[in-house]
Amino acid sequence: VGRDVFRQVLYGARVSLVVGFATVVVAGLVGSILGIAAGVAGGKLDSLLMRVADIQLALPAFLLAILTAAVIGPSVTNVIITLALTRWVVFARVARSAALAVRHREFVDSARILGASPLRVTVVHIVPACIAPLLVVASSSFGLVVLAEASLSFLGLGTPASTPSWGQTIANGRDLLPMAWWISTLPGVVLAIVTVTFGIFGDALRDHLDPHMEVA
Repeated sequence: VGRDVFRQVLYGARVSLVVGFATVVVAGLVGSILGIAAGVAGGKLDSLLMRVADIQLALPAFLLAILTAAVIGPSVTNVIITLALTRWVVFARVARSAALAVRHREFVDSARILGASPLRVTVVHIVPACIAPLLVVASSSFGLVVLAEASLSFLGLGTPASTPSWGQTIANGRDLLPMAWWISTLPGVVLAIVTVTFGIFGDALRDHLDPHMEVA
């Protein structure tokens, strides 16, 4: 189509990285709100949300993404929705655990005794304590989301044919591997570098933000 491999990789990066960022933001917001609400409220709301999360975790995430993408069709927006549906549960679990860990701490009980409303206690005292673990999950999930988007696009269920992405570029060159191996290999190398980089960044961020790691 008149574009060299380097240009295709650059165009694919724009789509893949935007999809990854948007998916992490959407899944992070939805999962964090639901997880914090479950951790703070407890009771039937907590049980209901966690049972829904357990059901989704019992299903293979990528197979669920394939099923959803096949139903709603290929487009950038649909890919974001599809991947967000498979990732929100991770954020919800982490947010719930963080909320449970601090909801009965001394500073939270002091705010309640002083007359702070439940909403104010949640927003001012509980939410800030959940930010650090959620940032770690977001940084670790970014590379996995980009890889999942490339996989869907490789199968023809991700971005449409008119929108270039790393997965599509790899798929376009798979029949040409004996004579032009670089068409599929170079986008694959870039994809691997991005995935590994954000995985390492997530581990480093976890070590930096975890007070137990600092003590050790």
